[in-house]
Amino acid sequence: MAALGKIRSRGVTLIVIIGFGLFAFIAEEAFRSCESSRNNARQQVGEILGEKISYEEFAKLVDEAQGAMKVMGQENLSDDQLNQLRDQIWQSYVQYKLIEKECDKLGLTVTDGEMQNVLNEGTNQMLLSTPFVNRQTGRFDANQLKQFLAQYNQIKTSNPQAADQYEAIYKYWTYVEKSLRQQLLIQKYNGLLSHCFLSNPVEAKMAFKESSEESNIQLASYPYSSIQDAKVKISDSDLKAKYDEMKERFQQYIESRDIKYVDVQITPSAADRAALLKEFNGYAKSLAAAADPTEVVRKSTSSVAYLGLPVGKEAFPNDIAAKLDSMSVGQTLGPVETKNDNTLNVIKLVAKQELPDSVQFRAIQIGGATPDEAHTRADSVYNALAAGADFATIAKKYGQEGSEQWLTSRQYEYSTTMDKDTKNYLNSLLTMAPKEMKNIATTQGNVIVQVLDRKNMVEKFTAAVIKKTIDYSKDTRSAIYNKFSAFVSANQSLDAIQKNAAKSGYNVQEARDVTTAQHYLAGIHSTREAMKWLFDAKQGDVSPMYECGTNGDNLLVVVCTGVHPIGYRSLDDPQVKEMVKAQVLRDKKAEMLMAKAKGVTSIAAAKAKGAVVTAVNQVTFSAPVFVSTTGASEPALSGAVYSAKVGSFFSRPVKGQGGVYQFQVVSRAKNATKFNEQQQEAALRQKAMQYAGNYMNELYIKAKVVDNRYLFF
Repeated sequence: MAALGKIRSRGVTLIVIIGFGLFAFIAEEAFRSCESSRNNARQQVGEILGEKISYEEFAKLVDEAQGAMKVMGQENLSDDQLNQLRDQIWQSYVQYKLIEKECDKLGLTVTDGEMQNVLNEGTNQMLLSTPFVNRQTGRFDANQLKQFLAQYNQIKTSNPQAADQYEAIYKYWTYVEKSLRQQLLIQKYNGLLSHCFLSNPVEAKMAFKESSEESNIQLASYPYSSIQDAKVKISDSDLKAKYDEMKERFQQYIESRDIKYVDVQITPSAADRAALLKEFNGYAKSLAAAADPTEVVRKSTSSVAYLGLPVGKEAFPNDIAAKLDSMSVGQTLGPVETKNDNTLNVIKLVAKQELPDSVQFRAIQIGGATPDEAHTRADSVYNALAAGADFATIAKKYGQEGSEQWLTSRQYEYSTTMDKDTKNYLNSLLTMAPKEMKNIATTQGNVIVQVLDRKNMVEKFTAAVIKKTIDYSKDTRSAIYNKFSAFVSANQSLDAIQKNAAKSGYNVQEARDVTTAQHYLAGIHSTREAMKWLFDAKQGDVSPMYECGTNGDNLLVVVCTGVHPIGYRSLDDPQVKEMVKAQVLRDKKAEMLMAKAKGVTSIAAAKAKGAVVTAVNQVTFSAPVFVSTTGASEPALSGAVYSAKVGSFFSRPVKGQGGVYQFQVVSRAKNATKFNEQQQEAALRQKAMQYAGNYMNELYIKAKVVDNRYLFF
């Protein structure tokens, strides 16, 4: 009982303690929940219409597109190309999702029957990129597709070796089919929208009159530049009033950030260049002395492979190709520096000859238990063919078709490696005459080839090239890295960085309105980590030092100088204030100039008041007149001229973009253009559609699209 009394006597204290405990428990759970939501958000590439798109979902779309590109022969995309592909996929995905929702409201769909009609017609550009095009008609052949799909289902179980190739084509077709359905739905929606815009003969006649009626005027211009900015007084209330008037211009639909940054490029030192030049002088001597430059090029680790085959100039880098014509066979040129790709180069021209760009041939491969057995068989086959035996018949005896085929330069010119047998085989094909037959021995057996035709004789070059980047040494990198690292550590504020950068030889640069849609911060490659830091940073934060750049040869430090959330940019924003001030300045100058022009009743009087008088011809209502005196296009002036009478002086000052104007219409006449009602109505509909084209932007804004791709790519 005593214990119970103690508890009762301290009831308030216990309630407070229990309350704090419960609050701590709830707060901890809330924190965990927020952290979990934050982590989940970071696994999402974006959001459209409230629907979250995961990384896995978006990566699958990219993989599908890459697979399709591989089937079309586009492989090994660069970082820039891959980013461009991701952008296209994202934009297409967003556009489709937005229009799909609108189509759901309207009941618009693409039926299987409509798809089949497009396939049967066979002219859609997307279909013409598939392997199912009839060579005779140049159209997509739906029957070829049906045959392929039937073969695909059989080959999956009966022929594992061919299954991979069929699988790649099947995936490509499913990608095309899905894309085609989406394209047709978008076209259907756009078609419905376009039919909402109509024109009529009355409107067409009015528009024609506005464009064909031309006025010649005497123009009196009072340029805003004639008044010095310092003579115009602008108050805070003026700025506030103009800001309220212009506020809608400053609405921001995605978050952006301003930065200042220091970017240091790691470049070779004079000692690095001297060492590389010495190395290349050695290469030049070795190439000049070598009968076969293969080993010299291999040991040099040149970025240009030596095939020992004659190839066209286009197979060489542009800087090398530009020098080949002026070189003589056997000459060694270099070392030569190429600024564009930052390389040193040595070139030896081994041979120059006229050879076919394309060779038609047929071949029979002869094998045996041993190379000697293969050679013996090949000799027998060659003798039989030389005596008049049928090529195709003998080929079939060896399980081959012996059919005609073409070898083109592109099939071998861009190879990076080539064995001795392949080199010998290709050299033979390139140099053999039409109808000539040859028995070519290889390490595995023999190949009997017969050249049937040669086309497009071009000049080809056999050239050994040693090309290497003028790179920095480890010591150079360490020295630059250590210096910049020390600078970043010692300057942890924007003021300090700006104060001390020049002393250390660095330049502070600026970038405004950086958004998450950008792949590279300040245009520097491999800056994803810096982007992630930036959109978590607060204004004034200084980043750690980042190693970035295409080859890791940039060092970067970033300061977040401004955060612009979704909503209206305020008048305190320097960019906004500058725009508002410019408008207020123009308005006040216009008031001063209009007061100056008050009471002017003729061109001569306007000139006496300081106006610049010029003749302006062919002024129409349909296009803004360009005034050379003020350097501005003036739509308001075009409207005023159209409404004025011929011969009268328009004394009411016209406020324009570059100044204030008065004028007199000297003459007015119609130009030689003839009225075509149908063409005019079509042009008006097209113009209306261009204005309506902003509907995608409206849908995008309402969909509250979130783009977090910068977290992953």
